[in-house]
Amino acid sequence: MKKTLICSVALAFLCTTGLAALSMAQDKGPAEIILGGKGFKPALFPHADHQARLQCGVCHHSKGPDGKQVPYTKGMKIQKCETCHNKNDGMPKGLTSLKDVAHKKCKGCHRETDRKLTMCSTCHKKGLKK
Repeated sequence: MKKTLICSVALAFLCTTGLAALSMAQDKGPAEIILGGKGFKPALFPHADHQARLQCGVCHHSKGPDGKQVPYTKGMKIQKCETCHNKNDGMPKGLTSLKDVAHKKCKGCHRETDRKLTMCSTCHKKGLKK
């Protein structure tokens, strides 16, 4: 009887711990992403390096039914920037393409943290293909 009770408690503990670990596990995406599209130079984005320093909501967000930006919340579906940032989706001038957004957001942040990282060759590496 004692062994059964101890085994039951141990099993319950392991199951609870395992479920908690699974619920905290999150797909972090690829370590590196090549951004770009038709007519745009491909750019290397070191995703894992940014994840190590920044919260997801610094870059990721969504769009509400009213067309306004909705802040990132944990578990939110992450879509490609081009899903909304395109010429057909009614975005304001300067936000109508991935290029516009990346140059505004990425270069703006890099300008504040490390001006060397604002050079074109930082992201647009020679020979990079999408």
